[in-house]
Amino acid sequence: MTTMTSTATAVIGGVDTHADVHVAAACDQIGTVLGTASFPTTATGYRQLLAWLRTFGDVNLVGIEGTGSYGVGLTRFLLEAGVELREVLRPNRQVRRRHGKTDIIDAIAAARAVINGDAKARPKSHDGAVEALRALKIVHRSANKSRTQALNQIRDLITTAPDELRAELRGLRRRERLAVCAAFRPGDRDDLLAITKLTLRALARRIAELDEEIALLDARRRRITKAVAPDLVAAHGIGPDTATGLLLSAGDNPDRLGSERSWAALLASNPIPASSGKTKRHRYNPGGDRQGNSALWRIVIVRMANDPRTKAYVERRTKEGLSKPEIIRCLKRYVARETYALLPKQLLV
Repeated sequence: MTTMTSTATAVIGGVDTHADVHVAAACDQIGTVLGTASFPTTATGYRQLLAWLRTFGDVNLVGIEGTGSYGVGLTRFLLEAGVELREVLRPNRQVRRRHGKTDIIDAIAAARAVINGDAKARPKSHDGAVEALRALKIVHRSANKSRTQALNQIRDLITTAPDELRAELRGLRRRERLAVCAAFRPGDRDDLLAITKLTLRALARRIAELDEEIALLDARRRRITKAVAPDLVAAHGIGPDTATGLLLSAGDNPDRLGSERSWAALLASNPIPASSGKTKRHRYNPGGDRQGNSALWRIVIVRMANDPRTKAYVERRTKEGLSKPEIIRCLKRYVARETYALLPKQLLV
């Protein structure tokens, strides 16, 4: 731990987060380093970190790198303590090449990113219903991936199976094929036919278990989204899955979004200026929250297929010379504006 004496009363903190130890830096309002220290990633360590920052004066702001991963516990603690936080992005490679890379350097850089205005975003609180949805989505995604993998493996095994087995399964629909495979009785033999039946039965039963798991996860996700954001789920083209994507972008504290424009920027639905010289134009925003942007895209595609107003808009803009990707970008901006008004102002567990 290093400490420097100072008469500063306003303190800006910076924290470089890790699995076992958080490294903190305290700076004054002009970026002078007042001290650095390391603290364990425990409830006691969080209290010690905040108490240490307050020894230098009033803690105005704290910038934290990794608020959604290693720093999530500290973020929750500081928010509950009423400390104003800012989410700090990882320093870019050019800065690290010039100044080197240590935990102390990163902590100081986090504090200075808050001071110079590079870190403006308030972090998600990760403490309510949306965090529960995030956990459900992680498991749901892995279950779907495993199910797809098992289906592909059944298809490949049937392709190379003995002729009599392949002839039995080839003309069946997927559901019928899975039922037949799950009912196989390969016996205790070790010949190719018996082992192929054994593997097909194992995969078919695995898919049945995954189907039950996915159905349970869907039901819980549907219940949570309807409870916390009924207006959002009720909008045309928005179901539990797309609502989950949008809510995960907003976080458990959607009040952190200052305006509809900030929501559009978060979802990467805002056009980015790309003008040079006499050329004046905008381009697609490749940044933002890609999960939320994907949810916008799915909503737009659904509405383009079955919403009369959207169909009429697409027809009009097509006559004006816009391409389909350009029309989709315009529609995503409109959907971002609509969904911002439908977000709950406060989320409860």
